[in-house]
Amino acid sequence: MWSTNRSPWAQRPTVDPTHQAEMEKAHAARPRTPSNPMEARAGARRRPPVDVPPLLPLLLILLLPSVWSCAAASGSGAPVGEDYVRPPAARSCDAHRKALLSLSPWNAKKTSSSASDPQQVHISLAGEKHMRITWITDDNSVPSVVDYGTKTGTYTSTSEGESTSYSYLMYSSGKIHHVVIGPLNDNTIYYYRCGGHGPEFQFKTPPSQFPLSLAIVGDLGQTSWTTSTLNHIKQCEHDMLLLPGDLSYADYMQHLWDSFGTLVEPLASTRPWMVTEGNHEKEHIPFFKSGFQSYNARWKMPYEESGSASNLYYSFEVAGVHAIMLGSYTDYDESSDQYAWLKADLAKVDRKRTPWLITLLHAPWYNSNWAHQGEGDSMMAAMEPLLYAAHVDIVIAGHVHAYERAV
Repeated sequence: MWSTNRSPWAQRPTVDPTHQAEMEKAHAARPRTPSNPMEARAGARRRPPVDVPPLLPLLLILLLPSVWSCAAASGSGAPVGEDYVRPPAARSCDAHRKALLSLSPWNAKKTSSSASDPQQVHISLAGEKHMRITWITDDNSVPSVVDYGTKTGTYTSTSEGESTSYSYLMYSSGKIHHVVIGPLNDNTIYYYRCGGHGPEFQFKTPPSQFPLSLAIVGDLGQTSWTTSTLNHIKQCEHDMLLLPGDLSYADYMQHLWDSFGTLVEPLASTRPWMVTEGNHEKEHIPFFKSGFQSYNARWKMPYEESGSASNLYYSFEVAGVHAIMLGSYTDYDESSDQYAWLKADLAKVDRKRTPWLITLLHAPWYNSNWAHQGEGDSMMAAMEPLLYAAHVDIVIAGHVHAYERAV
């Protein structure tokens, strides 16, 4: 766990001294290969130091070695990295997976007493001082409206939005509602209901200035590790959650998108979740289904608000942070729309307004683990020069279910 001074004038996060000593002891004991290509490349491409902004947000980094494949996690315990041995899955993992797989792959999970009740509610930023509320109903006649206010049971404002749905093989989704509400006050609790009736939810808007707390987790999935991680996040004060890819691990089994939405609703309905796609969101069937159909329908991000042409990459600002969510699984070469958008987006960054500039993506560009070696190399070759030129402060990736950092 990371510890930081909560003051807005705090220094960069530091590791707990006891944990630091253990890390240094383990690091000194393990054999190292000086010719490690990742280290050599990192050293060769390291940029010169730049001035650190005086105001620093509080970054609460919650690290998740999340594992979807219980068999892979609990197998022989063979290392997947230099000296990393993945821990065995919790005992309840097999039972949990069997329970998930017992659901019909073409019928959505029924979680509410009424077909008109909101299910799988989650929220995300939708431009300055606006929030997008997303939920699903089994009843197609439910209107896409959200009533909201700052007092419980008293809704002083109403916003209308849009809806969509999709079919995938023998599966048909419910009605997926997206409603943008606002303008909203900063650092304020709002109470809301979806579709004109049903249970009341509440969320808290992020602050307009530091300190800012971000929970960051990748490769979340739906295992007992997921439950443990969500419980940990629940206990920590945070203003927003960032997820750099691999959400539900549905992998073509669409009912797992529904169970994932239900699983994360208690947290995702109370704080904005900002996500980008991973390889498990592809769900592409050649000549039959284009990729990311389910992801794009269910998890709409503020791509239009940030000038992007695709839900697979976008940016947003919160407090003093400009965050860029890149797409590892859509075109990124110098002739691509994503490259042109990134270049334009970086040119708009005002470091006086947002002194912190961070980037999230799924496939890591630097990786000393044996897993997924080289998968981010081509994207790094194309886009890393842009990030270096803009002096991006932090790049966060997922994909490899182990933690490392390079400075």
